[in-house]
Amino acid sequence: MKIRIAEAADWPAMWPIVRTVASAGESFTFPRDIGEDFARECWMLPAPGRTVVAVDDAGTVLGTAKMNPNHMGPAAHIASASYMVAPEHTGLGIGRALGEYTIEWARAEGYRAMQFNAVVETNVRAVALWRSLGFTVIGTLPEGYRLPDGTYTGLHIMHRPL
Repeated sequence: MKIRIAEAADWPAMWPIVRTVASAGESFTFPRDIGEDFARECWMLPAPGRTVVAVDDAGTVLGTAKMNPNHMGPAAHIASASYMVAPEHTGLGIGRALGEYTIEWARAEGYRAMQFNAVVETNVRAVALWRSLGFTVIGTLPEGYRLPDGTYTGLHIMHRPL
């Protein structure tokens, strides 16, 4: 697997991943019926952000990540990132590799920490992954996320110094 900067030509392979993950409604604050143009605008970030893809030897897009300043101005020294892995490729270490890549990117860019604003509490695999990469839960917004079955769960704010 290789992680590289995403190009416009990658979008047709990225869009099904974004659409599938968003429509599942279990891990992202994107609208479940997200449109392609809006998804592309949200995911394909200009500098100082970056969007990457994880590809196999054949060039198949397995997953993607976007990274960016978490806030502007005097809080722009904290990075954030978001990740999506194609459902058929979960459990293969792609999320971990993307997470490690984004941490190194943020460190190299001079960020002092990384913060995730909305990790769905019931997304236990993601919470465990981020904990294993040095993130801690610094707060939880109770009932901050509505699951597809109509129940509510918390949104963790996770932080890692760099």
